[in-house]
Amino acid sequence: MTPETLISICLGIGLSASVGFRVFLPLFALSLASYFNLWELNASWEWVGSMPALVALGVATVVEVCAYFIPYVDNLLDSIAVPLAALAGTAVMLSTVADLSPVITWALAIIAGGGTAAAIAGTSGTTRLASTATTGGLANPVVSTLETGTSAVMSAISIFLPIVAIILVIVILLFIFKLFIRFKRK
Repeated sequence: MTPETLISICLGIGLSASVGFRVFLPLFALSLASYFNLWELNASWEWVGSMPALVALGVATVVEVCAYFIPYVDNLLDSIAVPLAALAGTAVMLSTVADLSPVITWALAIIAGGGTAAAIAGTSGTTRLASTATTGGLANPVVSTLETGTSAVMSAISIFLPIVAIILVIVILLFIFKLFIRFKRK
């Protein structure tokens, strides 16, 4: 495995984790990175770095971020976020992983990309649901701000420091696992 392949896997997993917090923001970041030649996408995914894709993903990002600040609309979005995050996480991995056979690329995309995004999206949705139940939705904008910020920071770190991103993903997944164990005991 070449260093470029390893870095591409780290980038894909980092962005997939970001997708778990916001579906379109990491895709928009990847589109920006490709458009400004900071990252070269796989040949069949080069369209993500085009101006039309950049505009469409930018608009989708703004709409998604704003919608998450509306209590109860955010819960509605969470009901579709997990499957969308799994798909987007898979797509991110497919577009970034370099120099691997199609079988390994697809396996990584589905398991590492889609799985990571779905796990984080599920936890994020559960957190918002708990926030709605305990505060009547008043704390949801705070949760949304933290999620959007985390997605933006993770996206930037994934693009500029992919090795650091994979470490942060491991920390986030360990945190989620500890929360799961804590709630399972209760």
